[in-house]
Amino acid sequence: MAGSVNKVILVGNLGKDPEVRTSQSGQKIVSFSVATSDTWNDRASGERRERTEWHRVVIFNDRLADVAERFLRKGRKVYLEGALQTRKWTDQSGQERYTTEVIVERFRGELVLLDARGNQEGGEAPSGDGSRSDSYAGGGGYGGAPAGGNAGGWDSPGNSDVDDEIPF
Repeated sequence: MAGSVNKVILVGNLGKDPEVRTSQSGQKIVSFSVATSDTWNDRASGERRERTEWHRVVIFNDRLADVAERFLRKGRKVYLEGALQTRKWTDQSGQERYTTEVIVERFRGELVLLDARGNQEGGEAPSGDGSRSDSYAGGGGYGGAPAGGNAGGWDSPGNSDVDDEIPF
């Protein structure tokens, strides 16, 4: 293979409100955690099982950092695109540690707010009539989806009882 690809796409919910800090050069940096969950029916017991993975996300894009700071809150559902990056650091006891993060960079990355504004508690919302979700792309694009932020598909409310068993 001539090249390689480092791209991460996540759809999940924020675990806590974003943390905002500023670099020495004045660039805004926003970090937060996103939970993604996988659910299935256990074949042996018939019970519904769930596994949750936590992903640390860091935004270095000033425009997306502003959006994240203003509109993201704990529990908010988001779609994001970025790249994996592992960094090495030393803890207080002098031990070397490694952290792998999803990095949303200045020109490569996207953040889309998926849930409806009406589901948000607190915080301010973008101006508009509230009839659609807002999305913000790395290039500053602005688009939307139908009310509720869901146009159907695999994550639509009507498909919540999908049986994971293969029919043959």
